Amino acid sequence: MRRLIKAEFRRLLATRMWLVTLLVAALLGGGLIGMMTIVGPENFDPPMPGLQTEAGVRSVLGMLGFTAFVPAAIGTLAVTSEYRYRTVNFTFLFAPHRWQVLTAKLVTYGVAGMLYGLVLTGTAAVAFFGAVAARGVSLGMPTGTVIELLARIAVAMVAYTVLGVGMGALIRNQTAALCVVIGYLYAGEMLLMMIPGINLVYPWLPGGATASLTDFTAVADAMSQQLSTDPVHLLSPVAGAMVLMGYTALASAAAVLRPMRRDIT
Repeated sequence: MRRLIKAEFRRLLATRMWLVTLLVAALLGGGLIGMMTIVGPENFDPPMPGLQTEAGVRSVLGMLGFTAFVPAAIGTLAVTSEYRYRTVNFTFLFAPHRWQVLTAKLVTYGVAGMLYGLVLTGTAAVAFFGAVAARGVSLGMPTGTVIELLARIAVAMVAYTVLGVGMGALIRNQTAALCVVIGYLYAGEMLLMMIPGINLVYPWLPGGATASLTDFTAVADAMSQQLSTDPVHLLSPVAGAMVLMGYTALASAAAVLRPMRRDIT
């Protein structure tokens, strides 16, 4: 197993994808959060509470949760690329126990997701506190709580990377898998929330669990106001983390078990 994990890390580092991924994380974290903080949520359209309030801080940092499709896509590509370029044939010949190959991928890309999350939230923290200092704004949230919130977002990025690996193992066609993963995470749940009564289920979906984990309700509240539906009541952060970890466990099990007897041709 150790050799397979080493091989997966070598495969990952042999291309520029890891460097591009970290660059994207830095741009999304530092660039997006820095720009939003400089502008100020009170100047958004529609306006949101300012950074002097706790809701305002959460409205800015919580936007990082919507970038989860990036690590999910990376995890999906980790598996589907092997099927697309037929390298999976040699991989399974070298390691005929397929569950070990998929487990090695889960471990490798779990670590990659952790690194992505750290870069994303680290650059976001630098940009956020730098922009706040430049504006001379008094935050409505203690610094320690801001760091804790960013740490929760980093955990969510790890979960979505592993979810992507699981989806890639289930949907081997690369284009189809990416469309499903990115489409669902980027717009799928927003469309589902337009269905009457679905807001009761939303807290138990991956996006709702992420919103619970990060205490980010701005988008769900805006959707409820526009559709004139009851407000969405999210789970507690701990419960949200448990639901998200549950999806991660299911994806991991599917990634390991599903390809065991499937034809790879």
